[in-house]
Amino acid sequence: MEAARRPPVPLLRLLLPLLAAALGAAGRGDPGPVTCGSVVKLLNVRHNVRLHSHDVRYGSGSGQQSVTGVSAADDGNSYWRVRGRTAAVCQRGTPVRCGQAIRLTHLGTGRNLHSHRFTSPLSGNQEVSAFGEAGEGDYLDDWTVVCSGTYWAREDEVRFQHTSTDVFLSVTGEQYGRPIHGQKEVHGMATSSQNNYWKVMEGIFMQPSEAFQMEQHHAEL
Repeated sequence: MEAARRPPVPLLRLLLPLLAAALGAAGRGDPGPVTCGSVVKLLNVRHNVRLHSHDVRYGSGSGQQSVTGVSAADDGNSYWRVRGRTAAVCQRGTPVRCGQAIRLTHLGTGRNLHSHRFTSPLSGNQEVSAFGEAGEGDYLDDWTVVCSGTYWAREDEVRFQHTSTDVFLSVTGEQYGRPIHGQKEVHGMATSSQNNYWKVMEGIFMQPSEAFQMEQHHAEL
């Protein structure tokens, strides 16, 4: 692993505009759907680590920014913004549908969750990295949300399938040494298993759009 020389982005400065917009973020009594524009932490359910990235590059494979799993719930580098797929706009507050392709943009570095046909350094599965600048990368940043029902619900365990190579975002327990000692490898697996289920944990959640609220109201009538 090689540490990249890049000034850190103050996390508080990035979160404040989102906090002001997230009028319904605090309550989790009725969590509702995950919406575009929300900033979330994602927990790998089996291995109890949160999806994480940082300015440390892989020393092999693509040499791009590494993506790992960390156990600390309060880690500031585990926030990801939910966005529409490459070259598409998903308006803030729009609920994400099961089967929809999205991007997950790392809040601290502005790079997108990415995969490609490089081999991951520890397990020999497919490498997962963070790629792009200021939230713009390429079509290999797109992941399909695999879940049951109509929308990606905040309390559900879901999978993320890479739209171009079909692998599932996974953790199988391999652990790095220095300089990121104790962090787990995140990679893409060709098969579905308990290693590729994720759940939304902490975050700032945009309120669902008016159109969604009207749809839910009519469904209850």
